[in-house]
Formats: sequence, structure tokens, C-alpha cells
Amino acid sequence: MKTKIFLLGIDGLVLSTALSSGRAPALANLKSSALFREFQMAAPTWSGPGWSTILTGSSHAQHGVTDNRFMGHQLLHRPDLLSRAYYQDQSTTTFAAAGWPPLVDPSGLAPVIHERREQQLAYRHRVIVRDGETHGYKTVDAEIADAANYALAMAGPDVSFVYFCGADEAGHVYGILGEQYLAAIERIDGYVNQITTAIEKRTAENNESWLLVLTTDHGHRDEGGHGGDSEQERASFVIAKGIGRVNPAWPTEIQPEDLVELLLKERA
Repeated sequence: MKTKIFLLGIDGLVLSTALSSGRAPALANLKSSALFREFQMAAPTWSGPGWSTILTGSSHAQHGVTDNRFMGHQLLHRPDLLSRAYYQDQSTTTFAAAGWPPLVDPSGLAPVIHERREQQLAYRHRVIVRDGETHGYKTVDAEIADAANYALAMAGPDVSFVYFCGADEAGHVYGILGEQYLAAIERIDGYVNQITTAIEKRTAENNESWLLVLTTDHGHRDEGGHGGDSEQERASFVIAKGIGRVNPAWPTEIQPEDLVELLLKERA
């Protein structure tokens, strides 16, 4: 039985702040029981190039995304994790849900996650698009969590990507040292707990093998904001927790562009 992959992206998460606050018990529990690696994102530390690197396994030069405008990108030629998993095995079902439109919305300049309309019509690929820029990420993250939990309960897709942005939004507005950022982390930690519980339930009921993977695209300066090349802005990590299987045996040192290949090998 192939391992099912659930990649959870938490935009702008400063993991050290989350863990030291005591407001993220689900994250803390996962980190303590999972494979954990830290790495540095390449500058400029914007979400566009960061998520493009993580999701396509490409460098900035390869995917051509240099900021959040996505002008001149090469994403059509750099298929994402979900697409590559499907091309590897066309029985694969895939799922994506995000509230930042450039990740999933085909009406814009991107998206990073390929639309794959034929697979959507054949019920092999499902994409949930929301607009947190317009409606606010506190509301939209809750909708994304509901969609993810429904997908897990009803279908259990083989490879998924789910994204939350409330922490990044709070970091930009309030900085990362105040109550607002910690409250956003606490909300997202609740969603992480829900998703973990849903995967554990599927594993117990269906004898499935899962790999739950968490990462972020950049950190934040204390006063809020990112884009530069400071160590705190470039800080990222991966937490990889085997559920119904052992944790992966990945190299001690990895780069963000290595993640796609590592996850595809777990599916092989």
C-alpha cells in the first residue's frame, strides 16, 4: 500500500515563537515525534517564490517567480507535487485547498498548483479556491480547514496540499511579538490538531499509511514583514510525521527545493 501524502503549508510561521509561546500544542507534539529538519529559504523571501520552490522542487531561477506578482514565471514548465504524483501514477487522487489565490486560482497569473481540468472532470483532482486577500484569512482559513477535514473523511486523497495564511496576515499587521500573532497561531494549531486526528482516524479504520508534512515559506522580522535575507526571514523547517508507518529517513541537511523529490520517493 502506497503512503498517502498530506503537505500542510503554514505561511509566515516563526516556529520558535509558536513553540515557546505554549499556544501550539499540536505543532509541539508533532515536532517531538516526527522527523524535523530546519533549512533556509532563498531571498527574496516572498510567498510567491517561496511556495513555488517548495511545491515544484525548483530554484528561483528555474521557476522564474521573483515576487508576488508572478510576472514572467515558468510554472507551466515546473509541475507541482500533486501533478508530478499523478504523472508518476495516474491512479493517484489529489487535493488542494488554499485561500491565497496565486497558489490555486487559474484566473490569475499563476497558479502554482496546476489546474489539470481533465483530472478534475474525472474526479482525480479537486481544488478548493478561496480569497483571503478579500475576505480575511481568519474567516478563510476556517473554511479551508473544513474543506480539508471533509476531504479526509469522505475521500482520503492520495496526495494533498492545504494552506493556512492567518499567521502571516497577523505578522504583517501586528508583528510577531504580540497577542494577535499568537492568537492566529493558536487558531491554526487547532486546525493542525483536527487534520492530525482525521488522518489518525482514517489510518485506524482503513489500515492506511500516511505522511503528514508541515512547512513554511519564510519567517518574519519581529516588527512584522519579510522579503529580505536576514536569518529570521529566511528561516523555515519541515516536520514529517509518519502515521500508520515509520517516520521517513531523510538526509540530515536538505534544501526547500528537495522536498518534492523526497515526498515522491515516499510514494514510490
